Amino acid sequence: MRKKIKEKEIKGIYGIAILLFLAFLFVPVVVLFQQSLEGETGFSLAHYGAMLTQKGFGLAVRHSLEVSIVSAIVATLLAFLLAYTVHYTNAPGGYKKFIRLAAQLPMLLPTITYGFAIIYSFGKQGLLTRLFGRQLFDIYGFKGLVIGYVIYTLPVSFMLLSNTMGYIDKKFMVVSRIMGDTPLKSFLQTIIRPLLGTFATSFVQCFFLCFTDYGIPESVGGKYEVVATVLYNEMLGSIPNFNNGAVVAVIMLVPSIVSILLLKFLERYNIRYNKISTIELAKNKMRDVLCVIGSAVVLLCVFAIFAVIFIMPFIQEWPYRAVFTLGHFQDVLRDNTLTAVYKNSLFVAFLTAIFGTILAYGCALVSARSSLRGSVKQVIESTALITNTIPGMVIGIAYMLVFSGTTLQNTFFLIIICNMIHYFSTPYLMIKNALLKLNTSWEATAKLLGDSWGKTLLRIITPNMSSTLMEVF
Repeated sequence: MRKKIKEKEIKGIYGIAILLFLAFLFVPVVVLFQQSLEGETGFSLAHYGAMLTQKGFGLAVRHSLEVSIVSAIVATLLAFLLAYTVHYTNAPGGYKKFIRLAAQLPMLLPTITYGFAIIYSFGKQGLLTRLFGRQLFDIYGFKGLVIGYVIYTLPVSFMLLSNTMGYIDKKFMVVSRIMGDTPLKSFLQTIIRPLLGTFATSFVQCFFLCFTDYGIPESVGGKYEVVATVLYNEMLGSIPNFNNGAVVAVIMLVPSIVSILLLKFLERYNIRYNKISTIELAKNKMRDVLCVIGSAVVLLCVFAIFAVIFIMPFIQEWPYRAVFTLGHFQDVLRDNTLTAVYKNSLFVAFLTAIFGTILAYGCALVSARSSLRGSVKQVIESTALITNTIPGMVIGIAYMLVFSGTTLQNTFFLIIICNMIHYFSTPYLMIKNALLKLNTSWEATAKLLGDSWGKTLLRIITPNMSSTLMEVF
């Protein structure tokens, strides 16, 4: 009877989530896809033919793939170094807290800001250029994009890896040492192997964030054209072409098929633990020093690039009148329009955080803590990947096509829903990875003690998930 109640509750959560995704993701995407097939006389593939044969489009796709793959690999490796320093070294506790906060700092800024930060740091008149006395490298093109993308995706990768590391049982490191394993074998078996699925998730997340971002290429892309800029030019350029833009958006979804297959394959490497043991880490000064120095260098590079954002507002006119001033702040604070926009942004962000966390948590419970069929769970898995692969600009255009003229047009509700859908993937994967590490017998034990599934969720599962849920929020 209890199992039926639980299944009923889980099915209810699943049903609500699916209805939400149907109305605010799949219907708009279908309308967008339909737009790509519209011809003068009805159904037509002419727009696909026009885009695929358009000069430079193939090169833009190749550029996007190259820079996204490189950036995703670099971001994942750097995030692993930061997360490893936090969870597997004896670095000072205060420094570990600093890493947790500093690694997430870039998330607080829009991506177009990253481009301006790179320009004001490494440009011909940039802050770092003036400090070094010469321009270190050409910021426009591949190098500038990689720097911007790595900074952009580092927080996401760090949160995914750090979150999963927190749910790995470290007592197996002791067992490995007792069994006589070499340090390398112990490292591979007790740390890397449990993280394989998360590594793949991090790579896929970072890849698509880079592949679909428009702000950074617009700032420092230069002549190195990528798919996102092609999409912008087609949809919002001087002569908008929604049909061709829809074609570009559909083509951008193709890599998601490969990522779905990859993550499905690596699911077999997920490891569950009966409990999470805390042990005293083995003393290793060389490991600790190298990790502290390495992580400090990574964070220093990030801060060095973003330093201009905190310096430039106090400069009267960079680089020609480098005089301290508070005039820019006074101008902004006197502008009622800007303060109203700021309040609106806080309101939207707060409600998105609350309802987005609830949505991601509910979907993760369905995937990781239910006995529903694999095909049913795969719907949510695929949805998470789809939301990750669709650029925010594409969702906005799709909403414009679907909701124009309805009561939802120009409402906070639509903006909040759009944000919930667009940013669903990373929170969902974080919560799911954490739930997969928790003991599956908790619900069964609680059931034997007479607790309902709801009480088990509130009293046992949610308290053990509190740190992850706060990070997601």
